[in-house]
Amino acid sequence: MARASAVAAASTAGSISDSDPGQKQVDPPSAGATFDYQIGKAYPAPDGVRVVSRDSGASPQPGLYNVCYINAFQSQPGAEGWWQSNHPDLLLRDADGGLVIDKEWNEPLLDISTDGKRAELAEIEYGWIDGCAGKGFQAVEPDNLDSYGRSSGLLDPSHAVAFATLLAQRSHADGLAIGQKNTAELLDRRQEIGFDFAVSEQCGATGECGQYASAYGGRVLDIEYGETSFAKACDGWRSTMSVVRRDRDLTAPGDSKYVYRQCS
Repeated sequence: MARASAVAAASTAGSISDSDPGQKQVDPPSAGATFDYQIGKAYPAPDGVRVVSRDSGASPQPGLYNVCYINAFQSQPGAEGWWQSNHPDLLLRDADGGLVIDKEWNEPLLDISTDGKRAELAEIEYGWIDGCAGKGFQAVEPDNLDSYGRSSGLLDPSHAVAFATLLAQRSHADGLAIGQKNTAELLDRRQEIGFDFAVSEQCGATGECGQYASAYGGRVLDIEYGETSFAKACDGWRSTMSVVRRDRDLTAPGDSKYVYRQCS
């Protein structure tokens, strides 16, 4: 789903030791830490929250473990003009030259089909990742890893793996953990890519919570948008991984659509 570095508190992170002594220490969020998902709009986190995910344009909340959202595989809403003006060749196009669009969110897909295009895109997104680190985030969440499934066959999983690997390398060089966003079918490639934790949407609905929890030792941030799936995720996984109920528009307190609940 797409919308609009200080040292992490010791109580909110578990350390990962990198085999390369030149790499910075990377601290993923702790398994089961209470969290809030705020990529739509940032606001003071509810009491008891230890982990929060926010858009890269927002600032991290002091004292919490902060995850920085970037739309890594598709264009952000409203950003199509920038891509068209500055990097039209990096937008995925069909055989007729038309843009390939994620119709649910009206987002053009980025073209990660070749080494050259992945390298060009990575140079742009490295700036975003560096910005997350500079603001004080502890991790990055690159969205739409699964965009190849909306590419009408122009992209495949190998393209996503290759590009995600570049983003993971830069994140780790910046001292940031990096989360796998959805895409359970790539769980077996997580170590190859370098993912440190997962951000799942609706694993209670899809029945995939167990796969994520097993792969990441419970370091999973799961967002449920429906009452039934929220209850299912809480019943099965509240003691193992982080589960939260949010409204689908990810609004802030004061909005009539706002929903935020933790497992009771």
